[in-house]
Amino acid sequence: MINGVKDFSLVTSPEFEESLEGIQASINSFKKKYEQILEVQKELNDNREDAREMTVKYKQRIEKLKDDIIKDQQTHTKSLANEKKKLAKHEQEERELEEEIERVKVAVKEEKDKLLHLKQEADVFAAVPERKVIFKGEAAKATNSQDFQMEAHIVYPMNGGTALVTFEEEVVAKKILVTKKHQVDLGGDCSICVEARLVQLIVPSLVEIDTQVCPHRILISNLPKMDTDTLLNKLEIHFSKSKNGGGEVDECEMLTDSGTVVLTFVENNIASGLTDIEQHEVKLQQKKHKVRVTPFINGKITDFKSKMSVCPRTVLLTGIPVVMEQDTLQDLLEIHFQKSSNGGGEIEALLYNPMGEQTLAQFETVPPNSEEE
Repeated sequence: MINGVKDFSLVTSPEFEESLEGIQASINSFKKKYEQILEVQKELNDNREDAREMTVKYKQRIEKLKDDIIKDQQTHTKSLANEKKKLAKHEQEERELEEEIERVKVAVKEEKDKLLHLKQEADVFAAVPERKVIFKGEAAKATNSQDFQMEAHIVYPMNGGTALVTFEEEVVAKKILVTKKHQVDLGGDCSICVEARLVQLIVPSLVEIDTQVCPHRILISNLPKMDTDTLLNKLEIHFSKSKNGGGEVDECEMLTDSGTVVLTFVENNIASGLTDIEQHEVKLQQKKHKVRVTPFINGKITDFKSKMSVCPRTVLLTGIPVVMEQDTLQDLLEIHFQKSSNGGGEIEALLYNPMGEQTLAQFETVPPNSEEE
């Protein structure tokens, strides 16, 4: 059978084949076979066309799938790039937020430090013992007020065989320094040669002190005049009792220069409770006396700067030998440098230190606009 057509065969006799009918039958048989072959060929052609169409369709579908894949890849790449940009943006925002948080932390810390500093300053001002004072002067506007001046006390170590001479006028000291070498007559044919030098002092130009409230100590002021030992004992007994807000006392000391008492506790949580109340009634001299309790301030130098300062009216004399009594030689030096003929002038003070001895001279501040001792 070929494509549903049954095979067949013609069995003829030789005589039939040679006859016209036999030939006609063969022709018809071959026609049928030919028609069948044509049908088969047509069917094959149709199948081939279908296969071609299917091939074209598959090729088109493949091309479309390729285009879709390429588009998907491009979309995915673009989406991935956008996500990366978003991620980078979020990371940048997170870093900026962290930096902002750090800045805020620093600012908060600075504010806390400022607040603590202001609190310490307030405690320092509150710790100053109260003193009753009477103002005797004239009130004026702040623009006419004078600057606060501090008097310096500088100790100057003198070497042996030297003398310090302070003149009343600065110009005299300058003349003595210009001459430098001076021949001092000691009487008769005896004289000594001394050399005049500048007096240079190291003085502070900046002092910064960090103050903190001591957690163990209190400062007690507004105290009556009485025996010191009795007063200290009474205060220690009073402030060692817990009912009075106190605790175990480690030390009780009188500050003689200010008339106040420093009380030191063993524990560090006692002092703040007492200073918060401030006013305390203590039994002194058989009656209750109201004392003031304020924080005790510890001071620490945090910055110190110094500078060289020249004394404009003082001259250092060096090279003075031991040739006579100290007082006599000092008098002769003063006589010599007072004479205008020797370039000298009126002397305010003179201090002589003989060879082999050590003497300390103290320089103090005098009227404004002067760096003199």
